[in-house]
Amino acid sequence: MGKYTDDEIRNMPKITIKIAAGYLGISPNILTLGMRNNVLPVGFAVHNEDRYRDSWTYAIVPERLIAYNHGKINEVQVESIEKNLTTIINQFDEMKRDLLFLLKENEELEG
Repeated sequence: MGKYTDDEIRNMPKITIKIAAGYLGISPNILTLGMRNNVLPVGFAVHNEDRYRDSWTYAIVPERLIAYNHGKINEVQVESIEKNLTTIINQFDEMKRDLLFLLKENEELEG
């Protein structure tokens, strides 16, 4: 399997270990070991343990994979943090408005 382009990776509905490894030019085993040990920040490796089996599930994030391939993973992480902070601030502002509305409504009922 040949190496994929950035656009091909972005347009895939699901990126498998085999596809991600081919894109990075490494073996699937190296990719899974790197993800399990938090050395390859291209997605998430989840350890599933139950009484009957021990397995791993992998989720590859296209933009992280592309950023890592181009040596820009830190920029992606910073952008993600900024986006999450913006979301948190917006949610906090909504909660603040709701609380002020409820307090004002309560004052009007008591007064």
